[in-house]
Amino acid sequence: MGPLYILLITTFLFSVESKNVIVAEEDEFIFGKFRDDFVWATATAAYQIEGGWDEDGKGPSVWDTIAHKGHILNGDTGDVACDSYHKYEEDVAMNKAMGVNHYRFSIAWSRVLPNGTIDNINQAGIDYYNNLINELIASGIEPMVTLFHWDIPQALEDKYGGWLDEKVVEDFGNYARLCFESFGDRVKFWITLNEPYIVSRVHYGLWINMIHTKPGQDLYTAGHNLLKGHALAYHIYKDEFDAQQKGKIGITLNSEWFEPKKPNVPRDVEAASRAIEFYLGWFANPVFLGDYPEVMKKSIGEKSKAQNRTVSRLPEFTQKEIDYIKGTSDFFGLNFYTAQQVAHRDLPDKFPSFVFDMDLIKTQPRDWLESGSSWLKVVPWAFRKILTHVKTKYNNPIIYVTENGVSDRNGSLVDEHRIYFHKMYLNELLKAYLLDDIDVRGYAAWSLMDNFEWQVGYTERFGLYHVDFENENTPRTPKASSVYFSEIIRNNGFLESTVPPNSTEETDSTQFPPTTTNNCSRLQIMWIAVFSAIFLDYFSTFFTKVVY
Repeated sequence: MGPLYILLITTFLFSVESKNVIVAEEDEFIFGKFRDDFVWATATAAYQIEGGWDEDGKGPSVWDTIAHKGHILNGDTGDVACDSYHKYEEDVAMNKAMGVNHYRFSIAWSRVLPNGTIDNINQAGIDYYNNLINELIASGIEPMVTLFHWDIPQALEDKYGGWLDEKVVEDFGNYARLCFESFGDRVKFWITLNEPYIVSRVHYGLWINMIHTKPGQDLYTAGHNLLKGHALAYHIYKDEFDAQQKGKIGITLNSEWFEPKKPNVPRDVEAASRAIEFYLGWFANPVFLGDYPEVMKKSIGEKSKAQNRTVSRLPEFTQKEIDYIKGTSDFFGLNFYTAQQVAHRDLPDKFPSFVFDMDLIKTQPRDWLESGSSWLKVVPWAFRKILTHVKTKYNNPIIYVTENGVSDRNGSLVDEHRIYFHKMYLNELLKAYLLDDIDVRGYAAWSLMDNFEWQVGYTERFGLYHVDFENENTPRTPKASSVYFSEIIRNNGFLESTVPPNSTEETDSTQFPPTTTNNCSRLQIMWIAVFSAIFLDYFSTFFTKVVY
Protein backbone atom coordinates (compact mmCIF):
# COMPACT_ATOMS: atom_id res chain seq x y z
CA MET A 1 0.00 0.00 0.00
CA GLY A 2 1.46 3.36 -1.05
CA PRO A 3 1.96 6.35 1.25
CA LEU A 4 -0.94 8.17 -0.35
CA TYR A 5 -3.43 5.49 0.67
CA ILE A 6 -2.04 5.31 4.18
CA LEU A 7 -2.63 9.06 4.34
CA LEU A 8 -6.15 8.60 3.04
CA ILE A 9 -7.05 5.93 5.60
CA THR A 10 -5.48 7.93 8.44
CA THR A 11 -7.42 10.98 7.37
CA PHE A 12 -10.65 9.02 7.29
CA LEU A 13 -10.11 7.62 10.77
CA PHE A 14 -9.18 11.06 12.09
CA SER A 15 -12.28 12.61 10.58
CA VAL A 16 -14.77 10.22 12.19
CA GLU A 17 -16.45 12.15 14.98
CA SER A 18 -18.03 10.58 18.03
CA LYS A 19 -21.68 11.43 18.60
CA ASN A 20 -20.65 13.03 21.89
CA VAL A 21 -17.70 15.07 20.58
CA ILE A 22 -18.09 18.11 18.38
CA VAL A 23 -15.04 19.98 17.15
CA ALA A 24 -15.51 23.63 16.27
CA GLU A 25 -12.77 25.85 14.97
CA GLU A 26 -12.21 29.28 16.41
CA ASP A 27 -13.52 31.00 13.27
CA GLU A 28 -16.05 28.37 12.30
CA PHE A 29 -19.72 29.34 12.41
CA ILE A 30 -22.12 26.83 13.93
CA PHE A 31 -25.88 26.47 13.94
CA GLY A 32 -28.06 25.50 16.86
CA LYS A 33 -30.31 26.76 19.62
CA PHE A 34 -29.96 27.96 23.18
CA ARG A 35 -31.91 26.41 26.08
CA ASP A 36 -35.69 26.78 25.88
CA ASP A 37 -35.89 29.23 28.80
CA PHE A 38 -33.02 31.41 27.55
CA VAL A 39 -33.22 35.04 28.64
CA TRP A 40 -33.15 37.49 25.72
CA ALA A 41 -32.87 41.12 26.76
CA THR A 42 -31.69 44.59 25.97
CA ALA A 43 -29.94 46.74 28.56
CA THR A 44 -29.83 50.41 29.57
CA ALA A 45 -28.87 52.52 32.61
CA ALA A 46 -30.83 55.26 34.35
CA TYR A 47 -28.48 58.22 33.86
CA GLN A 48 -27.81 57.25 30.25
CA ILE A 49 -31.46 57.30 29.12
CA GLU A 50 -33.87 58.83 31.64
CA GLY A 51 -33.33 62.58 31.56
CA GLY A 52 -35.66 64.42 33.93
CA TRP A 53 -32.56 65.08 36.00
CA ASP A 54 -34.24 67.37 38.53
CA GLU A 55 -37.93 66.64 37.96
CA ASP A 56 -40.51 65.59 40.54
CA GLY A 57 -38.19 65.69 43.53
CA LYS A 58 -35.20 63.82 42.11
CA GLY A 59 -31.87 64.71 43.73
CA PRO A 60 -28.62 65.11 41.77
CA SER A 61 -26.26 62.20 41.28
CA VAL A 62 -22.50 62.45 40.89
CA TRP A 63 -22.98 62.19 37.14
CA ASP A 64 -25.25 65.24 37.11
CA THR A 65 -22.43 67.09 38.85
CA ILE A 66 -19.70 65.77 36.57
CA ALA A 67 -21.66 66.73 33.45
CA HIS A 68 -22.69 70.16 34.76
CA LYS A 69 -19.05 70.95 35.54
CA GLY A 70 -18.25 70.51 31.85
CA HIS A 71 -16.19 67.33 32.14
CA ILE A 72 -18.04 65.60 29.26
CA LEU A 73 -17.05 65.78 25.59
CA ASN A 74 -18.82 68.59 23.73
CA GLY A 75 -20.35 69.79 26.99
CA ASP A 76 -23.00 67.04 26.77
CA THR A 77 -25.15 66.16 29.77
CA GLY A 78 -27.77 63.58 30.71
CA ASP A 79 -30.32 66.27 31.56
CA VAL A 80 -32.64 65.01 28.80
CA ALA A 81 -30.75 62.05 27.29
CA CYS A 82 -33.34 59.76 25.61
CA ASP A 83 -36.11 61.32 27.73
CA SER A 84 -37.14 57.91 29.02
CA TYR A 85 -38.55 59.54 32.14
CA HIS A 86 -41.39 60.69 29.91
CA LYS A 87 -41.18 58.03 27.18
CA TYR A 88 -40.91 54.77 29.11
CA GLU A 89 -43.96 53.37 27.32
CA GLU A 90 -42.13 53.79 24.02
CA ASP A 91 -39.07 52.07 25.49
CA VAL A 92 -41.24 49.09 26.39
CA ALA A 93 -42.88 49.05 22.95
CA MET A 94 -39.44 48.97 21.29
CA ASN A 95 -38.46 45.98 23.41
CA LYS A 96 -41.73 44.25 22.64
CA ALA A 97 -41.25 44.80 18.91
CA MET A 98 -37.93 42.94 19.06
CA GLY A 99 -39.44 40.06 21.02
CA VAL A 100 -37.20 40.19 24.10
CA ASN A 101 -38.48 38.43 27.20
CA HIS A 102 -36.49 40.58 29.69
CA TYR A 103 -35.44 44.22 29.89
CA ARG A 104 -32.46 45.24 31.99
CA PHE A 105 -32.66 48.77 33.39
CA SER A 106 -31.35 50.50 36.49
CA ILE A 107 -32.99 52.51 39.23
CA ALA A 108 -31.57 55.96 39.90
CA TRP A 109 -30.80 55.93 43.62
CA SER A 110 -31.30 59.70 43.88
CA ARG A 111 -34.67 59.53 42.12
CA VAL A 112 -36.20 57.45 44.90
CA LEU A 113 -33.97 58.78 47.73
CA PRO A 114 -32.94 62.33 46.76
CA ASN A 115 -30.46 62.59 49.65
CA GLY A 116 -29.40 58.97 49.39
CA THR A 117 -30.83 58.19 52.83
CA ILE A 118 -34.01 56.43 53.89
CA ASP A 119 -35.40 59.44 55.77
CA ASN A 120 -36.44 61.20 52.54
CA ILE A 121 -38.37 58.94 50.15
CA ASN A 122 -39.51 60.47 46.87
CA GLN A 123 -42.85 58.89 46.03
CA ALA A 124 -42.79 60.31 42.50
CA GLY A 125 -39.65 58.30 41.83
CA ILE A 126 -41.24 55.15 43.23
CA ASP A 127 -44.25 55.78 41.00
CA TYR A 128 -42.10 56.15 37.89
CA TYR A 129 -40.46 52.76 38.34
CA ASN A 130 -43.76 51.14 39.28
CA ASN A 131 -45.24 52.44 36.02
CA LEU A 132 -42.29 51.13 34.02
CA ILE A 133 -42.38 47.72 35.69
CA ASN A 134 -46.14 47.41 35.22
CA GLU A 135 -45.87 48.38 31.56
CA LEU A 136 -43.19 45.75 31.02
CA ILE A 137 -45.20 42.98 32.67
CA ALA A 138 -48.32 43.96 30.71
CA SER A 139 -46.22 43.53 27.55
CA GLY A 140 -44.96 40.10 28.58
CA ILE A 141 -41.46 41.32 29.47
CA GLU A 142 -39.77 40.51 32.77
CA PRO A 143 -37.90 43.36 34.48
CA MET A 144 -34.20 42.77 35.18
CA VAL A 145 -33.32 45.52 37.65
CA THR A 146 -29.91 46.93 38.56
CA LEU A 147 -29.79 48.78 41.87
CA PHE A 148 -26.59 50.72 41.22
CA HIS A 149 -25.26 51.65 37.80
CA TRP A 150 -22.62 54.22 38.81
CA ASP A 151 -24.90 57.15 39.78
CA ILE A 152 -24.45 57.49 43.55
CA PRO A 153 -26.40 60.45 45.01
CA GLN A 154 -24.29 63.60 45.15
CA ALA A 155 -25.53 64.16 48.70
CA LEU A 156 -23.64 61.05 49.87
CA GLU A 157 -20.53 62.05 47.95
CA ASP A 158 -20.64 65.43 49.70
CA LYS A 159 -21.50 63.95 53.09
CA TYR A 160 -18.73 61.38 53.46
CA GLY A 161 -17.06 60.74 50.09
CA GLY A 162 -19.48 58.18 48.70
CA TRP A 163 -18.01 54.69 48.37
CA LEU A 164 -14.83 55.79 50.17
CA ASP A 165 -16.54 55.65 53.54
CA GLU A 166 -17.98 52.52 55.09
CA LYS A 167 -21.09 54.50 56.08
CA VAL A 168 -22.26 54.04 52.49
CA VAL A 169 -22.76 50.32 53.09
CA GLU A 170 -25.67 50.89 55.46
CA ASP A 171 -27.20 53.56 53.23
CA PHE A 172 -26.97 51.25 50.23
CA GLY A 173 -28.59 48.48 52.25
CA ASN A 174 -31.49 50.76 53.20
CA TYR A 175 -31.90 51.79 49.56
CA ALA A 176 -31.90 48.16 48.44
CA ARG A 177 -34.49 47.24 51.06
CA LEU A 178 -36.75 50.06 49.84
CA CYS A 179 -36.50 48.73 46.27
CA PHE A 180 -37.26 45.17 47.35
CA GLU A 181 -40.27 46.41 49.34
CA SER A 182 -41.55 48.63 46.53
CA PHE A 183 -40.95 46.46 43.47
CA GLY A 184 -40.05 42.94 44.58
CA ASP A 185 -43.56 41.57 44.24
CA ARG A 186 -43.05 41.89 40.45
CA VAL A 187 -39.27 42.02 39.99
CA LYS A 188 -37.70 38.56 40.17
CA PHE A 189 -34.25 39.36 38.80
CA TRP A 190 -32.01 41.74 40.77
CA ILE A 191 -28.48 42.95 40.12
CA THR A 192 -26.89 44.75 43.05
CA LEU A 193 -23.97 46.49 41.34
CA ASN A 194 -23.00 47.08 37.74
CA GLU A 195 -19.27 46.88 37.10
CA PRO A 196 -17.80 47.79 40.49
CA TYR A 197 -14.38 47.68 38.78
CA ILE A 198 -15.33 50.75 36.72
CA VAL A 199 -16.81 52.56 39.72
CA SER A 200 -13.61 52.00 41.68
CA ARG A 201 -11.10 52.50 38.90
CA VAL A 202 -12.69 55.43 37.04
CA HIS A 203 -14.67 57.35 39.62
CA TYR A 204 -12.25 56.93 42.50
CA GLY A 205 -9.03 56.18 40.66
CA LEU A 206 -8.86 58.41 37.59
CA TRP A 207 -9.58 61.97 36.48
CA ILE A 208 -13.33 61.85 36.68
CA ASN A 209 -13.45 62.59 40.40
CA MET A 210 -11.39 65.69 41.02
CA ILE A 211 -11.83 65.62 44.82
CA HIS A 212 -10.11 62.46 45.95
CA THR A 213 -6.35 62.68 46.20
CA LYS A 214 -4.99 59.28 47.21
CA PRO A 215 -3.84 57.67 43.95
CA GLY A 216 -3.46 53.93 44.04
CA GLN A 217 -5.42 53.74 47.30
CA ASP A 218 -8.85 55.33 46.95
CA LEU A 219 -9.90 52.85 44.28
CA TYR A 220 -9.13 49.87 46.54
CA THR A 221 -11.00 51.49 49.44
CA ALA A 222 -14.03 52.10 47.22
CA GLY A 223 -13.90 48.54 45.89
CA HIS A 224 -13.77 47.19 49.44
CA ASN A 225 -16.92 49.08 50.40
CA LEU A 226 -18.68 48.17 47.16
CA LEU A 227 -18.20 44.50 47.99
CA LYS A 228 -19.55 45.04 51.51
CA GLY A 229 -22.54 46.95 50.13
CA HIS A 230 -23.27 44.22 47.61
CA ALA A 231 -23.11 41.53 50.28
CA LEU A 232 -25.42 43.45 52.61
CA ALA A 233 -28.02 43.94 49.86
CA TYR A 234 -27.82 40.24 49.01
CA HIS A 235 -28.35 39.15 52.61
CA ILE A 236 -31.20 41.63 53.11
CA TYR A 237 -32.97 40.09 50.13
CA LYS A 238 -32.34 36.51 51.21
CA ASP A 239 -33.21 37.09 54.87
CA GLU A 240 -36.21 39.37 54.49
CA PHE A 241 -37.76 38.92 51.04
CA ASP A 242 -36.73 35.76 49.24
CA ALA A 243 -39.14 33.40 50.96
CA GLN A 244 -42.12 35.39 49.69
CA GLN A 245 -40.82 37.00 46.51
CA LYS A 246 -38.78 34.03 45.25
CA GLY A 247 -36.46 35.99 42.98
CA LYS A 248 -32.78 35.77 42.14
CA ILE A 249 -30.10 38.31 43.04
CA GLY A 250 -26.49 38.67 41.99
CA ILE A 251 -23.75 40.97 40.78
CA THR A 252 -22.60 42.05 37.32
CA LEU A 253 -18.85 42.20 36.69
CA ASN A 254 -16.93 43.32 33.64
CA SER A 255 -13.61 42.30 32.19
CA GLU A 256 -11.68 42.17 28.99
CA TRP A 257 -9.98 38.96 27.92
CA PHE A 258 -6.19 39.00 28.16
CA GLU A 259 -3.95 37.08 25.77
CA PRO A 260 -0.20 36.84 26.32
CA LYS A 261 1.54 38.95 23.69
CA LYS A 262 4.09 36.19 23.23
CA PRO A 263 2.50 32.86 24.21
CA ASN A 264 5.90 31.18 24.27
CA VAL A 265 7.26 33.65 26.84
CA PRO A 266 6.36 32.44 30.37
CA ARG A 267 6.40 35.93 31.91
CA ASP A 268 3.85 37.15 29.34
CA VAL A 269 1.65 34.15 30.10
CA GLU A 270 1.89 34.98 33.80
CA ALA A 271 1.11 38.64 33.05
CA ALA A 272 -2.06 37.67 31.18
CA SER A 273 -3.16 35.55 34.13
CA ARG A 274 -2.32 38.41 36.49
CA ALA A 275 -4.36 40.86 34.42
CA ILE A 276 -7.55 38.79 34.61
CA GLU A 277 -7.10 38.55 38.40
CA PHE A 278 -6.74 42.32 38.77
CA TYR A 279 -9.70 43.07 36.51
CA LEU A 280 -12.19 40.27 37.07
CA GLY A 281 -10.82 38.49 40.14
CA TRP A 282 -10.71 41.69 42.18
CA PHE A 283 -14.48 41.38 42.68
CA ALA A 284 -15.27 37.86 41.47
CA ASN A 285 -12.92 36.10 43.88
CA PRO A 286 -14.40 37.57 47.09
CA VAL A 287 -17.97 36.88 45.90
CA PHE A 288 -17.50 33.40 44.44
CA LEU A 289 -14.38 32.04 46.14
CA GLY A 290 -13.71 34.17 49.22
CA ASP A 291 -11.16 37.01 49.59
CA TYR A 292 -9.05 38.88 47.05
CA PRO A 293 -6.77 37.06 44.58
CA GLU A 294 -3.44 36.11 46.12
CA VAL A 295 -1.55 37.80 43.28
CA MET A 296 -3.24 41.12 44.11
CA LYS A 297 -2.51 40.83 47.81
CA LYS A 298 1.12 39.94 47.15
CA SER A 299 1.85 42.57 44.50
CA ILE A 300 0.07 45.48 46.19
CA GLY A 301 1.50 44.50 49.57
CA GLU A 302 5.07 44.41 48.28
CA LYS A 303 4.75 47.70 46.42
CA SER A 304 3.11 49.32 49.45
CA LYS A 305 6.11 48.26 51.55
CA ALA A 306 8.46 49.72 48.93
CA GLN A 307 6.53 52.99 49.35
CA ASN A 308 7.33 52.96 53.09
CA ARG A 309 3.79 52.08 54.10
CA THR A 310 3.15 49.96 57.15
CA VAL A 311 -0.04 48.44 55.69
CA SER A 312 -1.05 47.49 52.18
CA ARG A 313 -3.05 49.90 50.03
CA LEU A 314 -5.39 46.96 49.43
CA PRO A 315 -7.58 46.66 52.55
CA GLU A 316 -7.92 43.30 54.27
CA PHE A 317 -11.15 41.51 55.04
CA THR A 318 -11.62 39.84 58.39
CA GLN A 319 -12.49 36.16 58.31
CA LYS A 320 -16.03 37.08 59.30
CA GLU A 321 -16.28 39.47 56.34
CA ILE A 322 -14.83 36.87 53.96
CA ASP A 323 -17.49 34.40 55.06
CA TYR A 324 -20.23 37.05 54.82
CA ILE A 325 -19.31 38.04 51.23
CA LYS A 326 -18.54 34.59 49.84
CA GLY A 327 -21.44 33.03 47.97
CA THR A 328 -23.46 36.23 47.67
CA SER A 329 -24.59 35.81 44.07
CA ASP A 330 -27.16 33.47 42.56
CA PHE A 331 -25.49 33.87 39.17
CA PHE A 332 -22.43 35.35 37.49
CA GLY A 333 -23.43 38.51 35.61
CA LEU A 334 -20.85 39.24 32.91
CA ASN A 335 -20.40 42.36 30.79
CA PHE A 336 -17.98 41.68 27.95
CA TYR A 337 -16.82 43.61 24.90
CA THR A 338 -13.19 43.18 23.88
CA ALA A 339 -9.69 41.79 24.51
CA GLN A 340 -6.11 42.91 25.05
CA GLN A 341 -2.67 41.48 24.48
CA VAL A 342 -0.49 41.58 27.58
CA ALA A 343 3.25 41.62 28.14
CA HIS A 344 5.16 41.60 31.42
CA ARG A 345 6.96 44.79 32.44
CA ASP A 346 8.69 45.59 35.70
CA LEU A 347 7.00 48.89 36.55
CA PRO A 348 8.08 51.35 39.27
CA ASP A 349 7.54 50.46 42.93
CA LYS A 350 7.77 53.99 44.29
CA PHE A 351 4.55 55.41 42.88
CA PRO A 352 1.14 54.14 44.08
CA SER A 353 -0.78 53.16 40.97
CA PHE A 354 -3.21 50.44 39.92
CA VAL A 355 -1.34 50.13 36.61
CA PHE A 356 2.05 49.83 38.29
CA ASP A 357 0.66 47.26 40.71
CA MET A 358 0.07 44.85 37.82
CA ASP A 359 3.58 45.01 36.27
CA LEU A 360 2.32 44.66 32.72
CA ILE A 361 1.43 46.61 29.60
CA LYS A 362 -1.65 46.12 27.41
CA THR A 363 -1.95 46.60 23.67
CA GLN A 364 -4.44 45.82 20.92
CA PRO A 365 -3.06 44.76 17.55
CA ARG A 366 -3.68 47.06 14.61
CA ASP A 367 -5.28 44.28 12.60
CA TRP A 368 -8.08 43.73 15.13
CA LEU A 369 -11.32 45.21 13.85
CA GLU A 370 -12.15 48.67 15.14
CA SER A 371 -15.38 50.26 16.35
CA GLY A 372 -16.59 53.71 17.23
CA SER A 373 -14.77 53.50 20.60
CA SER A 374 -11.01 53.59 20.86
CA TRP A 375 -10.97 50.86 23.53
CA LEU A 376 -13.36 48.46 21.78
CA LYS A 377 -11.79 46.16 19.21
CA VAL A 378 -13.96 43.40 17.82
CA VAL A 379 -12.58 40.06 19.04
CA PRO A 380 -15.35 37.43 18.98
CA TRP A 381 -13.14 34.44 19.87
CA ALA A 382 -12.21 36.11 23.15
CA PHE A 383 -15.84 35.83 24.30
CA ARG A 384 -15.70 32.05 24.42
CA LYS A 385 -12.34 32.19 26.19
CA ILE A 386 -13.55 34.39 29.03
CA LEU A 387 -16.67 32.27 29.43
CA THR A 388 -14.46 29.20 29.70
CA HIS A 389 -12.34 31.00 32.30
CA VAL A 390 -15.41 31.86 34.37
CA LYS A 391 -16.62 28.25 34.23
CA THR A 392 -13.24 26.85 35.23
CA LYS A 393 -12.21 29.42 37.82
CA TYR A 394 -15.55 29.91 39.56
CA ASN A 395 -16.92 26.37 39.72
CA ASN A 396 -19.25 26.41 36.73
CA PRO A 397 -21.68 29.14 37.85
CA ILE A 398 -24.91 30.07 36.13
CA ILE A 399 -23.92 32.87 33.74
CA TYR A 400 -26.00 35.72 32.39
CA VAL A 401 -24.32 37.99 29.85
CA THR A 402 -25.71 41.30 31.05
CA GLU A 403 -24.04 43.54 28.45
CA ASN A 404 -22.49 43.01 25.03
CA GLY A 405 -22.52 45.37 22.08
CA VAL A 406 -20.58 47.64 19.76
CA SER A 407 -20.38 51.35 18.98
CA ASP A 408 -20.18 53.54 15.91
CA ARG A 409 -19.94 57.27 15.33
CA ASN A 410 -22.10 57.69 12.24
CA GLY A 411 -25.48 56.58 13.57
CA SER A 412 -26.20 54.52 10.46
CA LEU A 413 -29.60 52.85 10.29
CA VAL A 414 -28.13 50.17 8.04
CA ASP A 415 -25.68 49.13 10.73
CA GLU A 416 -24.14 46.02 9.26
CA HIS A 417 -21.16 46.40 11.56
CA ARG A 418 -23.49 45.83 14.53
CA ILE A 419 -25.16 42.85 12.83
CA TYR A 420 -21.70 41.38 12.27
CA PHE A 421 -20.75 41.97 15.89
CA HIS A 422 -23.85 40.38 17.43
CA LYS A 423 -23.78 37.50 14.97
CA MET A 424 -20.18 36.59 15.70
CA TYR A 425 -20.25 37.17 19.47
CA LEU A 426 -23.54 35.33 19.88
CA ASN A 427 -22.17 32.44 17.87
CA GLU A 428 -19.24 32.20 20.27
CA LEU A 429 -21.79 32.18 23.09
CA LEU A 430 -23.62 29.36 21.36
CA LYS A 431 -20.37 27.39 21.10
CA ALA A 432 -19.79 27.93 24.80
CA TYR A 433 -23.26 26.54 25.53
CA LEU A 434 -23.42 23.66 23.05
CA LEU A 435 -19.79 22.58 22.81
CA ASP A 436 -18.22 23.58 26.13
CA ASP A 437 -21.20 22.82 28.38
CA ILE A 438 -21.05 26.27 29.94
CA ASP A 439 -24.19 27.11 31.91
CA VAL A 440 -25.06 30.33 30.11
CA ARG A 441 -28.70 31.26 30.53
CA GLY A 442 -29.16 34.72 29.06
CA TYR A 443 -27.88 37.56 26.90
CA ALA A 444 -28.60 41.29 27.13
CA ALA A 445 -27.60 43.42 24.15
CA TRP A 446 -26.09 46.79 24.92
CA SER A 447 -28.01 48.81 24.18
CA LEU A 448 -31.72 49.19 23.47
CA MET A 449 -31.02 52.59 21.94
CA ASP A 450 -28.32 55.19 21.45
CA ASN A 451 -27.76 57.05 24.71
CA PHE A 452 -25.44 59.20 26.82
CA GLU A 453 -22.14 57.35 26.66
CA TRP A 454 -20.53 58.72 29.84
CA GLN A 455 -17.34 60.75 29.22
CA VAL A 456 -17.83 60.88 25.45
CA GLY A 457 -21.42 62.12 25.62
CA TYR A 458 -23.45 61.37 22.51
CA THR A 459 -20.56 60.85 20.11
CA GLU A 460 -20.51 57.05 20.39
CA ARG A 461 -23.66 55.07 19.66
CA PHE A 462 -24.36 51.51 20.84
CA GLY A 463 -28.10 51.32 20.20
CA LEU A 464 -30.24 48.86 18.31
CA TYR A 465 -32.50 51.88 17.89
CA HIS A 466 -31.28 55.25 16.63
CA VAL A 467 -32.09 58.31 18.74
CA ASP A 468 -32.12 61.79 17.21
CA PHE A 469 -30.66 63.92 20.01
CA GLU A 470 -30.92 67.08 17.91
CA ASN A 471 -34.70 66.83 17.99
CA GLU A 472 -36.29 67.89 21.29
CA ASN A 473 -38.72 64.98 20.97
CA THR A 474 -35.80 62.46 20.83
CA PRO A 475 -37.49 60.27 18.19
CA ARG A 476 -36.33 56.65 18.01
CA THR A 477 -35.90 54.67 14.78
CA PRO A 478 -35.15 50.95 14.51
CA LYS A 479 -31.82 50.05 12.93
CA ALA A 480 -31.23 47.00 10.76
CA SER A 481 -29.54 45.35 13.74
CA SER A 482 -32.78 45.43 15.72
CA VAL A 483 -34.46 43.37 13.01
CA TYR A 484 -31.59 40.89 12.92
CA PHE A 485 -31.51 40.60 16.72
CA SER A 486 -35.25 39.98 16.68
CA GLU A 487 -34.78 37.10 14.25
CA ILE A 488 -32.15 35.49 16.44
CA ILE A 489 -34.52 35.78 19.40
CA ARG A 490 -37.38 34.30 17.42
CA ASN A 491 -35.23 31.30 16.45
CA ASN A 492 -33.62 31.13 19.92
CA GLY A 493 -30.27 30.83 18.21
CA PHE A 494 -28.93 30.36 14.71
CA LEU A 495 -30.78 28.68 11.90
CA GLU A 496 -29.32 29.07 8.45
CA SER A 497 -31.90 31.75 7.71
CA THR A 498 -30.53 34.02 10.47
CA VAL A 499 -27.14 34.46 8.80
CA PRO A 500 -27.30 37.67 6.79
CA PRO A 501 -26.08 37.48 3.20
CA ASN A 502 -22.90 39.13 2.01
CA SER A 503 -23.47 42.81 1.56
CA THR A 504 -22.01 45.55 -0.54
CA GLU A 505 -23.61 48.30 1.55
CA GLU A 506 -20.83 50.62 2.70
CA THR A 507 -21.71 51.30 6.31
CA ASP A 508 -18.65 51.53 8.52
CA SER A 509 -16.80 49.50 5.89
CA THR A 510 -13.53 51.00 7.07
CA GLN A 511 -14.10 49.37 10.43
CA PHE A 512 -15.80 46.07 9.64
CA PRO A 513 -15.62 43.46 6.91
CA PRO A 514 -18.77 42.36 5.08
CA THR A 515 -20.88 39.99 7.13
CA THR A 516 -19.55 36.81 5.59
CA THR A 517 -19.57 33.45 7.28
CA ASN A 518 -16.65 31.05 7.02
CA ASN A 519 -18.11 27.56 7.19
CA CYS A 520 -15.04 25.84 5.76
CA SER A 521 -13.82 23.72 8.65
CA ARG A 522 -10.46 22.06 9.16
CA LEU A 523 -12.14 18.77 8.28
CA GLN A 524 -13.36 20.10 4.94
CA ILE A 525 -9.97 21.56 4.12
CA MET A 526 -8.35 18.24 5.01
CA TRP A 527 -10.60 16.29 2.64
CA ILE A 528 -9.98 18.78 -0.14
CA ALA A 529 -6.26 18.28 0.37
CA VAL A 530 -6.65 14.47 0.30
CA PHE A 531 -8.67 14.38 -2.91
CA SER A 532 -6.27 16.85 -4.48
CA ALA A 533 -3.46 14.48 -3.53
CA ILE A 534 -5.35 11.56 -5.11
CA PHE A 535 -5.82 13.53 -8.31
CA LEU A 536 -2.15 14.46 -8.42
CA ASP A 537 -1.17 10.84 -7.73
CA TYR A 538 -3.21 9.54 -10.64
CA PHE A 539 -2.01 12.37 -12.86
CA SER A 540 1.64 11.66 -12.02
CA THR A 541 1.10 7.94 -12.65
CA PHE A 542 -0.49 8.65 -16.00
CA PHE A 543 2.22 11.16 -16.90
CA THR A 544 4.93 8.63 -15.99
CA LYS A 545 3.36 5.98 -18.23
CA VAL A 546 3.07 8.40 -21.14
CA VAL A 547 6.64 9.65 -20.85
CA TYR A 548 8.30 6.32 -20.17
